[in-house]
Amino acid sequence: MASTVNLFIFLISIFICTANPTFCSTSESRRQLLLTPSPSPSPSPSPSPLPLVVILSNLGFNDLANASLNSSISTINFPLTIFAPTDSSLLTCPSCSIPLLLQEHSVLGLYSFHFLQSLAFGTKIETLAPTRCLTITPSRSRNSSKAVFVNGVEITKPDIYNNGFIIFHGIQGYVSHLSPISCRIESMTTLSFPFLPPPTAAFAATRSMLKDVMGRLRTGGYTMVALAMRVKYPELSDLKLMTIFAMDDSSIFGVGIGHEYVANLGFHIVPNRLLMASELMELAPNTELMTMDKGGKLVVTTAGGNGPLVPMRINYVKVKNFDLVYNKRIVVHGLSRPFPRIRLHQQADESTRISVRFSSTVK
Repeated sequence: MASTVNLFIFLISIFICTANPTFCSTSESRRQLLLTPSPSPSPSPSPSPLPLVVILSNLGFNDLANASLNSSISTINFPLTIFAPTDSSLLTCPSCSIPLLLQEHSVLGLYSFHFLQSLAFGTKIETLAPTRCLTITPSRSRNSSKAVFVNGVEITKPDIYNNGFIIFHGIQGYVSHLSPISCRIESMTTLSFPFLPPPTAAFAATRSMLKDVMGRLRTGGYTMVALAMRVKYPELSDLKLMTIFAMDDSSIFGVGIGHEYVANLGFHIVPNRLLMASELMELAPNTELMTMDKGGKLVVTTAGGNGPLVPMRINYVKVKNFDLVYNKRIVVHGLSRPFPRIRLHQQADESTRISVRFSSTVK
């Protein structure tokens, strides 16, 4: 067939030369171009992607590299994003299965750091581990950039590897296995407890008030406090009144306390008392406030009403925002950091030292 086509082209060229001799006097190469078909370009073979173990080893994730040999994702054949814990982070969970952690920190699709920054707070992404989801929590702007946390652990090395087929982000902090209910929107914490509301009259009266406050806290930048209240819902719903001292999300992640704040939420709640700003400011120094934490008390270390230069402090912590959220049964005040635990004799000694310093200054 090819010889027939070449013969046909040759006959056409003879006809053209007979009609126009100038055309044929150009060069032999032009006739060769007409007679010789152009070779079809052969596709260059694309390089095969590196094995997962090689990539992890090159990036310095040695424990994950060893675990990947026994993992179902050892051969990468789909777009993937891996939030890789450092070797030191894996030491925080000695009982964890590292191959399972690798699955729980791997998600289908390409999630660049810029895209993660644009996600809504609390976005859940399903992992390669069945019924396990990671919770993405971008923080507020900080130095014209946003930090991103994965289940409370910060991405410290974003986009350390990206070949258009797989993305790696390095994370540093405490890691643990994901909860079986981690994909549920209303259970955005690994500290999960069964929801068993106590059958009391106070529960029926307080339930709507709690939902109102939690909803407003979530939209106001206090999502972690709202989630912690959800965890303690059975206990809180049995209270008639309550005063809550809360930290915003950026402060919680900024000081790196994460789940510790959730566990110590009871120490930041005064039960059965509605202490609005006006009443709180009238409390005298050394006034003790009972909390939901058994044996834990709050102490007014600096009374209110002394102006912005001497703000009110409880357990030496400044009350940053008064009456942040409130209704008929609940009031929330904002803090800059969590309450430390102090002993009464420690507080008394501190007051004595302050008095002594003041007296010496006057003299």
